[in-house]
Amino acid sequence: MKSEVPEKPDASGHLPLHVAVIMDGNGRWAKKRMLNRVKGHEKGADAVRMIVRTSREIGIRHLTLFAFSTENWQRPKTEIKALMELLKRFLRSEKQEMIDNNIRLNIIGEMEKLPADVADNLRQTMAETDGNDAMQLNLALSYGGRSEIAMACAAIARKVKNGEADITAITPDFFATHLYTADIPDPDLLIRTSGEYRISNFLLWQIAYSELFITPTLWPDFSREEYFGILAEYKNRERRFGRVDD
Repeated sequence: MKSEVPEKPDASGHLPLHVAVIMDGNGRWAKKRMLNRVKGHEKGADAVRMIVRTSREIGIRHLTLFAFSTENWQRPKTEIKALMELLKRFLRSEKQEMIDNNIRLNIIGEMEKLPADVADNLRQTMAETDGNDAMQLNLALSYGGRSEIAMACAAIARKVKNGEADITAITPDFFATHLYTADIPDPDLLIRTSGEYRISNFLLWQIAYSELFITPTLWPDFSREEYFGILAEYKNRERRFGRVDD
């Protein structure tokens, strides 16, 4: 029997404000087809385009994609170089679409560790899309959740040492203002592809109450229809944030 294709989500039907995605499985997708890992990353870029366009179309306000982790610097230099070249090509090919569709690009992570030409391309695209306000696309690049939390702790410690903040003012809300995501709402929904049941050092603080969805689909095969199905399941989940219903 042919499975039914989920309907396009209704923008009024409790869509998540912020969707975060751990895009996993590019390498395994390529290996299954006896291809170079870089081919998997290239195919994965098509899935990135799909989820950005679809999210904008249905009214998702914030989309955060885990593109390159702090741990990914340990990969072979040839693969890292190919990933950085792919990122530059993506920015060149998608910048006008972001401008036309009112999408603002934002980067979270240690951008200073990226190659200078990549960082320059990112800054230029961010500057040219800065006034856009229909959707914010957050790319997590050279990003690690533990590093982010340590960075926030160091920033707060400096403020306390310099008399700019009192230790009694350190609340969860105050702490959150020192993260990369200070001006971004926490993810309502976290999707991980490739069937791995782990967080992989991604948004450790921010996903405290995110709804999690793990799919066995490898990232290059992730489709618009599957995205709609996940959003439909999200709509039916009850989020209590530790409270008990009356």
